[in-house]
Amino acid sequence: MAGYKPYGYQYETSPRKLQPEYEPNKNPYKKKKSTLSKKSKSKFNKAKQKEKQKVQVNKPKKETKYNYKPVVYIGLAFAMLFTISYRYSLINERYNEKESIKSQVSAVEKQNEQLKVSIENSLNLTSIEQAAKDQLGMQKLDNNQKVYLDLQKRDYVQPASEEVVIDDSQTWFDKIMEKLTQVIK
Repeated sequence: MAGYKPYGYQYETSPRKLQPEYEPNKNPYKKKKSTLSKKSKSKFNKAKQKEKQKVQVNKPKKETKYNYKPVVYIGLAFAMLFTISYRYSLINERYNEKESIKSQVSAVEKQNEQLKVSIENSLNLTSIEQAAKDQLGMQKLDNNQKVYLDLQKRDYVQPASEEVVIDDSQTWFDKIMEKLTQVIK
C-alpha cells in the first residue's frame, strides 16, 4: 500500500497524469527570452518605447467614438415596457376593486330580499293573530262578549238654537282702558 493514493489511480497510469517529454512551441515566431543583463534590458526597453512613440506620431490617432444610440434605445424600450406593465397593474387593481364592490353589493341585495320576505311573512294575518295570542294573551270574541246596538237612522247633528253675536266695534286698546277705569272706580 505504499503507492496507494486515495484520490487517483493506484499505479499512476491515467492519461491525464502522463506528461509529454517535451513541450511544443505554441508560437514558433515568438522570441525566446533574452539573456541580457538588467542594464542592457532597460536600455533596450527604452529604445523600444521610443520606436513605438515614433510610430504613433507618424500614424494618426484613432479616435474612439462611443456609440450611445443602442444604449438610449434599450433604455427607452425598457421605460416603455415598464410604463405598459405599470398601467396594466393599475388596471388589474381597479378591476379587482370593482369586482369586490360588486360582490358586496350582491350580498347586500340578497340580504335585503331576505328581509323583505321576512317582513311580508310577519305581516300575514295568521302570524299576527298567533303573536296576539302568545305575547299579549288576547282571545277571539265569544258570543257572550258581543253586544248588539240598535241605531236609529236619523241625523244626530242639531242646528244651533242661539245666535252668537260678536262685538268687534272696540279695539284692544279701548278694552284695556275700559277695564282700567272699572278697576279704579
